[in-house]
Parts: sequence; C-alpha cells; structure tokens
Amino acid sequence: MANRPGAARQNTAVIRPKQLDDAATTLVCLGFCGGGIGPYHPWAGVVAPDVDLALVCYPGRDGRFMEDFATTWDELAEDATRTVVSAVGDRPYVLFGHSMGGWMAFDVATRLEARGSCVPDALVVSSCNAPARGLTPRDMFPARQDSDEDLMTWMRTHGLVADHVLGDPDLLEMAVEIMRADIAVRDTFHHNGAPGVTMPVQFLAGADDAVIEADAPAQWKELALGSYRHDQLPGGHFYTPQVWRTLPTRISAITLEKRPRKAPGVPSP
Repeated sequence: MANRPGAARQNTAVIRPKQLDDAATTLVCLGFCGGGIGPYHPWAGVVAPDVDLALVCYPGRDGRFMEDFATTWDELAEDATRTVVSAVGDRPYVLFGHSMGGWMAFDVATRLEARGSCVPDALVVSSCNAPARGLTPRDMFPARQDSDEDLMTWMRTHGLVADHVLGDPDLLEMAVEIMRADIAVRDTFHHNGAPGVTMPVQFLAGADDAVIEADAPAQWKELALGSYRHDQLPGGHFYTPQVWRTLPTRISAITLEKRPRKAPGVPSP
C-alpha cells in the first residue's frame, strides 16, 4: 500500500494524516466541542495498517479558518454530512464522534441512511449520552456564561490546546472563539427524531465520566437497530491519556464484517 501524506489536502474540509491507495476501510472522525481535529492527528500512527484516517474540519477552524462558523446545529450537521460524503465517496468507512461529535456522528448517519447512499459501515460514539434524550443542563459544559479564563482552563486541563498555542495570546484568543462558537451550536441541539440506525453501533465511555448517565448504554442500545456493543474504558470524559492515544485500537467496529454497499437511492433494509 502506498502512503501519500497530504495527498487530500486540496479538500480543506477533510484532512488526512494517513491515506492509503487500497485501504480496507477509512476511520472518519468528527470533532467535539472546541476540539478541532488536532487531538485526532496522532491516531495516524495507531490505526490498523490497512485503515485510512480522515478528519472532518468544521467551518471556522483548521483548514477552513477563513469561513464563517456555523450558527445552528442543523447548519453544522448538514455541512458535516456533505463533508463526510466528499471524504469517502463510495468507499467503506466507519464514522466516529466523541462527546458532541457523537451526537453529530449519529445525526450524519441518520441523514445518510434516509438518503440511501454513502452510509457508514459502522457508527462508533464516545463519551456522550444518547441524543434521543435531548439536551440537558448536564450536557452543557463548558457553558456559554463561562469566562474566557474558565474556558482556557478547561481546554488546558483536557489537552485541547497545543503547546505552541499556550504561548501565543492571539492563538489562545482564537481557541476561545472556536470554543464559544461550538458551545453556541451545541446549545441549539435537538434530536432529529430518527428512531435509530441500522449499521452496527459501538458505544465507548469512561468508567469515571461524570457526564455520562448510568443508563447511557441502554439509551444507545435502543438507537441501534442492528448489532450493538458497549465498551467501558478507564478514565473520565476524555479517558486516560494512554487510552485516548490508542483509542482506535478499541474500535472493534472497524473489523466488523462489512455490509453490502447500497446503490444510491436504495433505502436501508
């Protein structure tokens, strides 16, 4: 397999730290609140040798920093859906989302199933309650009323700010702006009413995550109309640093038997 670093950077909405000519599947990652794609970059050295890694950039940051931020959940979800389609075409892939990104991954998967094309072979969601329960105060962290310093502290604590950003006031200001934009979008979240998804679903959660409700595994199982798996991992909302660095090795859905690809316009079974 030929590795072509940077070959897909023409599409600024999709960054590929790893790209293979004949990958068995692609792991497509959606960002979490304020996280951007930076935390996913190291996964290029962890995913299986025959797995691609594609990172979806939301408007207003990363490769799309000249674009306006999305202002509502629906706007961002539709943008993310188009970006996922542009990233994978008709190739097999697994869709992954952490925290707010888990809700986004579910929303994207349901939109694609409704359209009957470019459906992921599996959906993996991490550190999030099921979207069917809606947005609650427990999910609204950080909060829009938090000060800039509070947001910076939260981002530093959870490793969302790179070392070179910490020493640059302008980059720190930009990081806070991105966080506030994501908080504003998150606070417009609403469940899209989909009863669930038919592709295999894997739910990952930290054993000490104070955000995840005790019945979250059962909530997600109800939304998995096909096969379902729940894995409890060490640590809190972002697991332990070691678990986060190697999280792709915990994504068993990548190795699940692939469903036959559907032709465009053919509804899901």
